[in-house]
Amino acid sequence: MAGQRARALNGTFNNVPVLHSNQPEIVKGAGILVNTQPGTAVASETNQPLRNAAFTFNGEFGLHMHHKYYPSDASRMGGARQRGLLTIAAIAINPGSKPVTLTFKRGSVKNSFEAPYHPNRLMGVKPLGRRPWNTGPGDATAVQMLRGELDRKLPNQVTIPAHSRKVIISTVLPARGIANGLLRGRSDGQFQLAVVAAEETQQESDLLAVLDRGQLAPGRIYLNRIREIETGQVFSRVAGVALGDHYQASIRHDLEQGSLHVPLTSTHKHHFGTREIQINPLSTRMIDSAVNNVGTYGVRYDVDLNLAGAGAHDLVLSHPVASGRSTFTAFRGSIRIETEDGFREVHVGLRSGQSLPISELQLKPGQNNAVKVSLVYPADATPGHLLSVVPVQQLAMMRRRQEMQEAAQRALATSKERKVTPSVAPPSPTVKPVVPEQVHHKPQPATRATSTTVPIQPNSPAPSYVSPRRGSSAMPPAMILPQQLSPSLEQRYRDAIHAQQQWLERMQGR
Repeated sequence: MAGQRARALNGTFNNVPVLHSNQPEIVKGAGILVNTQPGTAVASETNQPLRNAAFTFNGEFGLHMHHKYYPSDASRMGGARQRGLLTIAAIAINPGSKPVTLTFKRGSVKNSFEAPYHPNRLMGVKPLGRRPWNTGPGDATAVQMLRGELDRKLPNQVTIPAHSRKVIISTVLPARGIANGLLRGRSDGQFQLAVVAAEETQQESDLLAVLDRGQLAPGRIYLNRIREIETGQVFSRVAGVALGDHYQASIRHDLEQGSLHVPLTSTHKHHFGTREIQINPLSTRMIDSAVNNVGTYGVRYDVDLNLAGAGAHDLVLSHPVASGRSTFTAFRGSIRIETEDGFREVHVGLRSGQSLPISELQLKPGQNNAVKVSLVYPADATPGHLLSVVPVQQLAMMRRRQEMQEAAQRALATSKERKVTPSVAPPSPTVKPVVPEQVHHKPQPATRATSTTVPIQPNSPAPSYVSPRRGSSAMPPAMILPQQLSPSLEQRYRDAIHAQQQWLERMQGR
């Protein structure tokens, strides 16, 4: 994005209330996780009552659960002994004098043993299969929501009698596992929701007894950091009711005027200069919850890109971060891309600092090229992404810069370790490669089949280069690769390496 600007999407959230049960993320034992009934529950850590996230649903509603089970009793962790089991269940509560029926439109509940994640096979961009249950529970549930499916393990409809409670969904989670649940439905009357955890039982009576005991599940690690949560110094997880489970946006852009960059899941820290914050608010929350739904887990994003332009472009997903920070998996989820030629679904495993092309676009001149990008934001992701449409040449240039920086870093490491001149010297950032004078002519539109001829210095070996795209013949700028150096020339290369090191450190903000 150097020298370029991002544009705000200016999209909107709907107003559907969604109960998020994600705090505590790591559950240590049995108890209440979140409850929207009026009243309080006692915290295991402090033995003090905490006010419930009181809210009454009526009509459209949603539910999101995401928890890990690490029991306090180490003997239940598994290994040589039998692994402990935790049932996580959502309970619908009817406080009224008439029955209330809940009808479920779409939803899924998975744990990490039903939907394991295989990181070595799923980083990068890959086509999404019909049943992608090897992508982790966060993505497995999000895929079914994205496709508008209701998992066959879930009921289509549940009726709660007057002044009664009923378990609507549940999953049994082995120790050291992760469970994720997403649900979207509608009620014909008022009701409340609670999420509870119970060890070594699946009986509905036992789950209701956990709710009646009024004890919160152990694992609430942020109770002594409430002030820091409120001032934004600490980001806790969400336990409360967020307003909105669907974000829609539409934007027009002429790619003849430059590449398109728009924030996706932007936050107060990561909005790329647009000042657009794509965070839906919380109507009510537990005191140790995050103050808003920064993660936007389970929220569906539909972004319509109306593009003018021609030729080969890439749709790119990025997760820009400050240089020098340790990398982490920033996104592992599924994305649907729809054009006039049809649609495709891809699984994306993206690390922080990466930019990955997720779809090729062949834009037709003189018309609107509509591209729709849809995803249900998975729990296995960190918000602050950038969605871009760039010419294929721009992405190739970025790849070349990355490779040159990596080559420079390797050369510096070799120089420091061996105390000798490296075999390949990176060019100084202040010195431009010498290329023969070129004939000026009107440039022709580039396509994927276009070859780019880059002049190479005479009697120099061709630089090693891996094309960023299959079929591409793009080459990096010419580099002088010395065979033998005179003492003065050796010093010049050492100076160039030193300059390159200073340049890299400036880029990394050191």
